[in-house]
Amino acid sequence: MKKTRTVLVTGGAGGIGRGVAAAFAAAGDTVVVADRDAERVTRTAAELGVHGRVLDITDAAAISRELDAIEAESGPVEVLVNNAGLLTVHGALLELAGSDLDTILRTNVLGTFLMTQHVARRMVGAGVAGAIVNISSIGGRQPTPGMGGYESSKAAVDALTRWAAIELAEHGIRVNAVAPGPVLTEMLATGMPEGSPQRQAWESRIPLRRLAAVDDVAAAAVFLAGDSATHITGTSLPVDGGQLLT
Repeated sequence: MKKTRTVLVTGGAGGIGRGVAAAFAAAGDTVVVADRDAERVTRTAAELGVHGRVLDITDAAAISRELDAIEAESGPVEVLVNNAGLLTVHGALLELAGSDLDTILRTNVLGTFLMTQHVARRMVGAGVAGAIVNISSIGGRQPTPGMGGYESSKAAVDALTRWAAIELAEHGIRVNAVAPGPVLTEMLATGMPEGSPQRQAWESRIPLRRLAAVDDVAAAAVFLAGDSATHITGTSLPVDGGQLLT
């Protein structure tokens, strides 16, 4: 019989995070979704039948406080999914403001680092051989003009994944990443409707000729955190329909 785990999903109020939370909940885990948007967290938690916490992943004091609350309610976090990140700030190399790059890196890199550090400390202290899954991007390995700030942050997330994996292995804690290509979230589907030139341009770069569904990414996260992946750590798994092959 599968053991029920406490799973924390950051950025869990929508998009990929919501899909990941739903997948872990469907697998029988106790799921906590965390996000900065209190209204969306409350709504998502109610709709999925999971727990919700308001959290800014760049605020170390808030992380400590919310982890205390989660432990009191659901026990130690055994699976952390670092999904929260900033995708909407872009700009060409010659045009992107330094302050914008700082905002991207603070959220996507510092936030992921702080969550990993705080949760891993507690895993080690409690003797929990847990799993951490970071949501990265194939953009960390395959550049797209105008998206370099975001893609640089995801290359750093891949490096952070390897760093955490090698140092936490002695504690039985596995750290991996899922690296999607473009994912058909509700926001992306609205901005790039089926049949639009922009959507067709993206699909033409993908050997399987379709964008990833949210469920494709969620399934990879559940796999990497589960018993079928107990000898996998330090990897960044592309979920990209073969786009990195082109």
